[in-house]
Amino acid sequence: MLPILLLLLLSALTPASAWIPVEDWESGNVTTSVGESGQCLCHVYLPETIFPADWVQHMQQVSKDLILEVDIQMNKIEGYKGKLEVYLKELADLSFRVTMLESSADNYIKLDFELLRIELREFEALVSQLKQSLNSSSPVFDSLYTEIRNMTLIVNQLETYDKSNLQVIRIEFAKLQKKLEECQKEQEYIEPDIGNCNHTGILSISKPLVVQLNAHLSPGYQYGGWGKDSKPVRGTESMYWYGAYSSPSVHDFYQYADYEKLLLRSNFKHHDLAWSGDGNNYIVRSNTMYYQNRNPFSMSKLNLTSSAKDYRVIPSASQKFSYSYSDNQNLDFAADEMGLWVMYASEESKGKIVLAKIDEKSFGIEDAISTGVYKQLAGNAFMACGVMYVTRSVDVTTEEIFYAFDSKTREEKHLSISFPKFQEKYFNLDYNPTDQKLYMYNNGYYVSYNVRFNKE
Repeated sequence: MLPILLLLLLSALTPASAWIPVEDWESGNVTTSVGESGQCLCHVYLPETIFPADWVQHMQQVSKDLILEVDIQMNKIEGYKGKLEVYLKELADLSFRVTMLESSADNYIKLDFELLRIELREFEALVSQLKQSLNSSSPVFDSLYTEIRNMTLIVNQLETYDKSNLQVIRIEFAKLQKKLEECQKEQEYIEPDIGNCNHTGILSISKPLVVQLNAHLSPGYQYGGWGKDSKPVRGTESMYWYGAYSSPSVHDFYQYADYEKLLLRSNFKHHDLAWSGDGNNYIVRSNTMYYQNRNPFSMSKLNLTSSAKDYRVIPSASQKFSYSYSDNQNLDFAADEMGLWVMYASEESKGKIVLAKIDEKSFGIEDAISTGVYKQLAGNAFMACGVMYVTRSVDVTTEEIFYAFDSKTREEKHLSISFPKFQEKYFNLDYNPTDQKLYMYNNGYYVSYNVRFNKE
């Protein structure tokens, strides 16, 4: 019985008792005695160095504290997660604003770049705070840092040339342009006599007034035109228009409320013609744009209010003949005191210009007259008081009106009226009866001339 009881008591001891060598059982670490009932008792002393029970209690307490701290931190993470979602939305909004800045200079006129930088610094500080609080080096934070720093670089670059925050500079530039015009008018003033055709034709052309580079601020947009409505409807008397592209295609067309808006490139109305036209010899009359349609090859018109389109095929017009400056100027529209015109060449005319009057109501050809000048020898042509004037190049800086055809008398004249040009090539030249000026789109620049008529 005693051996069995002793074995049971030994088995009830903790495993740590197995660490005590047998030879130490009589060394004071293990004592034996007989109980009151005669049972054999063994007393085992386990020192702290062998089994640190208080350490276990301490670790249990630390574990509880850690669990509590984890719960607290998890609650914080949930809170930070909500804040981070808000910050990411704000950052996306800021990214969108910067993207708009890069894509279009006119979307933001009064942009405070310092405010943008402050917002970016705040975002960077918030991301740093989140990173420190979460004690994390997640790729998400690295991505946010990279995006913020890239945006900061973009903002700094935008500020260096600042195409969007130039309102003050643009206004000053517009003032300088007006002063330049006044200066040139004082030097060579030609008083227009609007609507009066009681003269014998053009006597001279003034020096060019180079207004400025096109609204795209790119010399690459060399194919185009600009000007005014030749017969404006009420309320649009001050309207200016502009259209250009890097090829002879007719794509974008813009309207500006007045001359100052044209100079500032602001508050415009945009028309997307979706590559439907060619030639760039378009004009605006009675709030309608007239241009050369591509497919089918025809004359086309666009109502600038309703955006309604229409076209008419001219059976005799040919695509083989164009002006010397461009291969696509087959139909050239013009407007003067007498109405709306289109100039083209045909197989029947053997490449010579045909002058046709357009009936504005029916949008059909009212009358067509063959002239004696070959279209391919001409730089361009325009109408003034029912007379067609044809130009050609003299040299890189000089153009000449060398031919005139009177639609009323059907008489032709050979002239030599020279005038300077800003650039060698130009792709649009039209006379406007509302101010008796020539509007030239000269290799990407707005250029205008005053016209002097011979009233003797």
